[in-house]
Amino acid sequence: MSVTWDGAPPPDHPTLGPMALTRIAYRAVAIVLTIGLGLAVLLPLRLIERPFFGLARPWTPWITQAVCRISMFWLGLGFHRTGRPMQGRGAIVANHSSWLDIFVLNASDRVYFVSKSEVSGWPGIGFLARATGTLFIARDPRKAKEQTLLFEERLMAGQRLLFFPEGTSTDGLRVLPFKSTLFAAMFVPELKEALSVQPVTVIYHAPEGEDARTYGWWGDMSFGSHLIYTLALPRQGHVEVVYHAPLRVSEMGDRKTLANRAQAVVHAGHALAE
Repeated sequence: MSVTWDGAPPPDHPTLGPMALTRIAYRAVAIVLTIGLGLAVLLPLRLIERPFFGLARPWTPWITQAVCRISMFWLGLGFHRTGRPMQGRGAIVANHSSWLDIFVLNASDRVYFVSKSEVSGWPGIGFLARATGTLFIARDPRKAKEQTLLFEERLMAGQRLLFFPEGTSTDGLRVLPFKSTLFAAMFVPELKEALSVQPVTVIYHAPEGEDARTYGWWGDMSFGSHLIYTLALPRQGHVEVVYHAPLRVSEMGDRKTLANRAQAVVHAGHALAE
């Protein structure tokens, strides 16, 4: 997670009692087993996909989607999707509130995430990201051209890439301005006329009686403590995922225009945004 947005101090986490520890153990074991079984199917199947389809993955994204939906069931987080994911070539852009976004957006559609290169080295998480086809981008201006070419390669292969243009996660109550860097790959001559960008709004609703920022993950909050707190909740809230009409890249003047238009759509769809 980036720490470029600090915001207000996070809510205090209560002391964990015996019932909370039981919930943590039950949910954690169920989710880990689900992910493990998914990998046991996905990895051998990917060995078959790779020589025949290369970057295209006709089968394994269905496994990723199923694993994330089942994991959300075990967690108890309610899920509702409005609108339809686009079917053509292009990218998905969404606001970023939490590590939970990975499960929520994978459960919503079969996509490939774009992530900072550091994530590939994180224990456990990096392996899962690589297995599911995440595209890793180095945050180094000297490698901008190289990163754009990688982005173009995936788009040319028909993958729908998903990235978070805010560049950081928030408390879930706002949508930050979108950075335009990654939108540049959409404007290469070979792709511009064929691509669309679909804005997606993700809205978390905290459980009744809990802080509205319960699912937000920002500033210097550690992943481990937020994970434990989320697993320990006696009741979970729910999340809405709103798919807006795709934006045709060819109708946008440049990457900044496209980024600003997508940000405006995502913000307008966020019922809790300031």
